[in-house]
Order: sequence, then structure tokens, then C-alpha cells
Amino acid sequence: MFYYVFFGWLSESVSAFHVFKYISVRSAGAAMTSLLISLVLAPVMIRWLYMMKIGQEIRRDECPPLHLLHKNKEGVPTMGGLLILLSVCVSTLLWAQFSLYTFLALGVFIALGLLGLADDYTKVKQKNAAGISGKTKLVVQTLVALAAALILIFFTKDTFPFYVPFLKNPVIENLGYYYIILAVLVIVGTSNAVNLTDGLDGLAIGTVTIAAMSYLILAYCAGNVTIANYLNIYYAREAAELTVFLAAIGGAGLGFLWYNAHPAMVFMGDTGSLALGGAIGITALLVRKEVLLLIIGFIFVMEAFSDILQVASFKVRHKRIFRMAPIHHHFEIQGWPETRVTARFLILALIFAIIGLATLKLQ
Repeated sequence: MFYYVFFGWLSESVSAFHVFKYISVRSAGAAMTSLLISLVLAPVMIRWLYMMKIGQEIRRDECPPLHLLHKNKEGVPTMGGLLILLSVCVSTLLWAQFSLYTFLALGVFIALGLLGLADDYTKVKQKNAAGISGKTKLVVQTLVALAAALILIFFTKDTFPFYVPFLKNPVIENLGYYYIILAVLVIVGTSNAVNLTDGLDGLAIGTVTIAAMSYLILAYCAGNVTIANYLNIYYAREAAELTVFLAAIGGAGLGFLWYNAHPAMVFMGDTGSLALGGAIGITALLVRKEVLLLIIGFIFVMEAFSDILQVASFKVRHKRIFRMAPIHHHFEIQGWPETRVTARFLILALIFAIIGLATLKLQ
């Protein structure tokens, strides 16, 4: 909106407003706006959630040792992802130039956020941690991913190359309709992986913020024809505006972390985790760096893979590999303090994000 008001209308009379045409200025503005919204509105939302008795339910039956470690979190306000949704949407609409990529990213973000909201509301209403069934969530996530893929295929002239890190040229020049399968795997997989990561104070929002900042750099490079040609990556002009969206996520993430750091005053719930995972997934698709997400989002992959291994091992061997899955709970039960697990996972997230970005120059 600011782009059209200040650059489109007022720049003719006041040359200083030409600064709003720069993506870097608008990205910084989006980050600061979402950060301020988060910091200012969080106390209000926390009080409202307490008043409405929307608190976290801690399941006692799954793992008694973990319940002993987390029982003090019982009743802490959840559904704080509403604040993240509000911050990101307002900031993006204020600072971004409207484009199909922008609205597509926002659409996936909001749709999965509403799914998470319904799940959180069900948990609070039924007073248990089960919520909406896994099959129902999977169906809705798949439909959202299908819609995003079909919009890209039928409403753009884009091609869909398939890149693999460290290789100079795409492995497949154009996936065509097979892109739909990739879109479903990436969006659904990332959304659920971030949801699994959301188990310790500050862990999910910290790792998501690191991933968002990494893809902000990738989106900027993909949207700049000179840089894209130099790095030999896919050029998509509209991808540049995703930097505003990702900057808004970064700002909202830092603001939310202020209140979600140990001991957490509020949890994002599925409202935040499903939305943020979907946002990272759709961004990876739009900049054609889907496989790179396995490196940049290493923590998400590790969390999801540990859960899959645990379930598979128990079904086949009737034995568990980890004390508890996802793996961050395994380390907790092993005796690591929650803050140590979070800190070390964030260090790993930062290391793998740097490795992922370094592949641009190594290919």
C-alpha cells in the first residue's frame, strides 16, 4: 500500500518518496512494522487469552517423565499465532507491491493459519491436546497446496525447473504437472515439520526466523535478474516482493520470541506453526529452491524424520529408537535443560542455513 501511495502518487511532487521503490527499504519497513505490532500487542493478547482461559493442555498419558518436565506450562496461553498472523499480514499489505506471488504466499499462510486456529480452538473446547484429527488436517493441507500449485500453473507463464544443491544446471528443465506433487510434498511436509518442532520455548519461532531470513536472501537473488544470472539460478521477477513478506515474518518472529523465550508467556499453537511452516514451504517453491530446504530447514527435517523413525520402529520392531519423539524431547528426557536443547538446536539451524546459502556459490 505504501508503495502505491508514496511512490506511485506522491513521488511526482516529492522526490524523497522515490525511496519507496527500493525493495530493501520496504523490506526493512515491513520487518520493523511487524516487530512493533508484535511487541505492542502481545501483552494485550496474552491478557485476553488468560481472560478467555485459552491455555495449553499438557498430555499426561503419552510420556509421564515429559509431563513432569512440562507440567508448569499447563494453562500458559496458547493460540498466540494469531498475533503472528496479524503482524505479518498487516506489514506485508502495507509495504509490499501487490503481485501474484505476494498474494499466493499470503494465501497459503492465512489458510494454514486458519486450519491451525480451528485445531487450537478444538483443543481448548474439548480440554485435551488431541484437536482435529490428523487425517482432516492432512486433507486440508493437501487442498491448500493443490490450489497454490494449480494457480501457479494456470495463471503464470512460469516454468518449473527442479534444482539440486551443488549442481549448476537443473536436473529437470520443467516438471510441468508433476510440479503439483512437489508442491504438495513441500507445503504439507514443511507445515507439519514446523508443527513438530514447536515443543520447546523459543525453538520453533527461532528456527523459522532463521529459515525465513535465509529465504529472504534467496528471494532477493531470484528476483534480481543480474544476481540471478551471475549465480545461475532461476529468475522470477515477482520473487523480489517475497523479501517483504519474509522480512515481515522475521520481524514478527523476533517480536513473538520476546514473549515466547523460556519461560514462555505465550505459545503460538498450531495457529502459528502450521502457518509459518506453510509460508516457508510456498516460498521455497516460488524461488525454485525446494531441495535446498532440506539443508536450510535441517532442524525441521531432523524433527520430522525422528518422529517417522520412532513410529516406524515401534510398529515394525515394537521398540523405540528414542526416549521420545520428536528428538528435542529425547534430549530433554536424557537430562538436558530445555534452554540448552533450544540453544544448541538454534546454533545448528544457523550453521545449516549458512551452508545452504553457501551452495549458491559452490554450484
